[in-house]
Amino acid sequence: MESYLTSIKKQFEYYKSLGDKTFKDLTFAELQKEFAQDSNSISIIVKHMAGNMLSRWTNFLTEDGEKEWRHRDQEFIDTYTSKDDLIADWKKGWECLFDAITPLEEKDLEQIIYIRNQGHTVIEAINRQLAHYAYHIGQIVFLGKLLKGKNWISLSIPKGDSSKYNKDKFSKEKSRTHFTDDV
Repeated sequence: MESYLTSIKKQFEYYKSLGDKTFKDLTFAELQKEFAQDSNSISIIVKHMAGNMLSRWTNFLTEDGEKEWRHRDQEFIDTYTSKDDLIADWKKGWECLFDAITPLEEKDLEQIIYIRNQGHTVIEAINRQLAHYAYHIGQIVFLGKLLKGKNWISLSIPKGDSSKYNKDKFSKEKSRTHFTDDV
C-alpha cells in the first residue's frame, strides 16, 4: 500500500503537468474559446476542476466531499478575467489535493469517507478523483491541440515515433520505475 500512495501522488503530478504544459502556450482568449454552443472551454473545465478539488479534498477524511458551500452549476460559467486568475485557481485546487493526500498513511486507506453521502474507502475516493481529473485533463489537452493545430507540441509519444520510443525503452535494462519518472 505504501507503493500505492507513492504511485498515486506521481500520477496526480503527471496529470497536473499535462494541464500545465497545455496552458503554457495558450493565450487567455484561446483558453476561453468554446468550439460549439454549450461546450466547455478550457477555462470552464479548469473552473469546474478547481471547484471539485476544493470540495473533495478540503477536510477529506472528516467531511463529505460535496461541500454545502460548493456551487457546482456556477463552475460552468466562465468568470475569469485573466490567464493569471485561471492559473491561480488551478494551482489552488491542486494544492488542496496534495495537502490532503501527502500526509496519508497505509492505515488511512480503508477508512470510509463520503461523497454526497455515498461511502467510499479512501482508495476508492482517490481512484474516483484520479479518473475524473484524467478525463477532464484529456479534454484540456485535446482542446489545446485543436487550438494550436500544426504548432502543437505532443505531450506523449508523437505520431510516427512509436518505434523510436520503444527502441529506446527496450535498449535499457529492466528496472522498477514509475512510468512518470522520465516524463
